[in-house]
Amino acid sequence: MPFNLCLAEREAAGLRRRLPAIDKVIGRQLVSQGKTFLNFAGNDYLGLSQAPELITAADAAAREFGVGAVASPLVVGHQAIHRQLESELAEWLGLEAVMLFSSGFSANQALIKTLLSKEHIIWQDRLNHASLQEAGALSPAKMQRFGHNDLAALAARLKDKAGLIVSEGVFSMDGDQGDWQGLSTLAAQTRNWLMIDDAHGLGVLGKQGRGTLSEQGVAATQVHIHMGTFGKALGVSGAFIGGSQALIDYLHNHARSYVYSTHLPPPQVAAILAAVRLVQGADDKREQLQARIQQFRAGAANLPLQLLPSNTAIQPLLLGKELVSGGAMGDEQMTLQLAARLREQGFWVGAIRPPTVPKGSSRLRITLSAAHSQADIAALLTALEKVCEE
Repeated sequence: MPFNLCLAEREAAGLRRRLPAIDKVIGRQLVSQGKTFLNFAGNDYLGLSQAPELITAADAAAREFGVGAVASPLVVGHQAIHRQLESELAEWLGLEAVMLFSSGFSANQALIKTLLSKEHIIWQDRLNHASLQEAGALSPAKMQRFGHNDLAALAARLKDKAGLIVSEGVFSMDGDQGDWQGLSTLAAQTRNWLMIDDAHGLGVLGKQGRGTLSEQGVAATQVHIHMGTFGKALGVSGAFIGGSQALIDYLHNHARSYVYSTHLPPPQVAAILAAVRLVQGADDKREQLQARIQQFRAGAANLPLQLLPSNTAIQPLLLGKELVSGGAMGDEQMTLQLAARLREQGFWVGAIRPPTVPKGSSRLRITLSAAHSQADIAALLTALEKVCEE
C-alpha cells in the first residue's frame, strides 16, 4: 500500500496524527520533553488518578495477588478481587450484574457484535463514539443513525422495528447529554432494547456520582444495558457492562473479546475498587468541578470562538471564520495553530479534527478537572484571548 502517499495527503489536509512525546502526567500538570504544562486535555475529571487511596490499594494488591491476572476470566483469571469490584459496582449503580472489560472500546464491541443478529436494527445517535459506530458496522445487524438527540425523527423510523437504541450519557466531543427520559419512554413504547454509554457521566453526574441517568431522574432499570469506563472520572482504566443477570451470563458465553482475553490485573482492579468507594462520597470534588465549569464558560463567552452548550467537564470551542485570515486557511490547520500557540504559553489543549468530529467542526476540546484551581482557569482564559488576538 502507498503508506507515504496516504500520510502526505493527511498532512496536507491538516489531519495527520502523531503521538505526543509525554514524559509523565501528574495531576493537573503534564511534562513533555522536560517542559511542564497545565493539562486541559485529559479526562481525569475529579483528579483521582493521583489519589493516595488508589495508589495504596494498587500497591497492596500487587503484593497480595501479583501484577497479572495470568489468564482469561473463564479459565483462572477471575479472582476474589474481581468479584468484589463487580459486586460493589452493581450495588452502587442499581444493577443485577456487572462484568469487567479492559477498555470501553472492547466492551462496546463485545456487546453490540454479540447481542444482535441480522434480523435486528441498531439505532445510533449520529454523534456516538467511534467504538459504538464501529461495533455497529461490524455487527450483523443493520445500523441506522439518527440526528443528534432528534428523538422525533427516531420515533418516526422505529415503527414495528426490533433492535437496540444506543446513545451516550455525555457526548465525548460536544459535552452535552442524551435525553434519557425521552429515550427510555421511546424504547418502552417500541419494545426496543436501550443501551447507555456513560463513559463521561459516571462519577461526575448524579447522586453519589451514579451518572447521567441519576442526574436526569431515570431509574437504572429503565435502561437495559449500561456501559461505563474507569478511565475518566474514576482515574484508572478499564470498563464494564451492566444489566440483568441473564444478559451478563449470555455475554460470558458469547462475547469473544471477553472469553479470549487475559483479565484485568489485580492492582488495576484494586485501584478501581478504591475509586468506586471514594467517588460516592466526593460531592465536594463534583461541586468544585462545577464551579470551574461555570468560571470557564463565563470567561469563554467573550472569545471569538463558538462555545457549545455544555454544562459538563467537556468544553469544546469551535473555530469561527473570523479567525482565519482572508478565509484561505481551513479549520483543521487553524485548530492545530491555536493548540500550538497555547502550548507555547504552557497550556496543553486537545486539537480535535475530522474524522473524530464532522468536517467543518474542528475544535479545541478543553477538559476541566476538580484538580484545576481558579487561577488555572483564569490563566487559560487569558491565554485563549491572547492567541485569538494574534
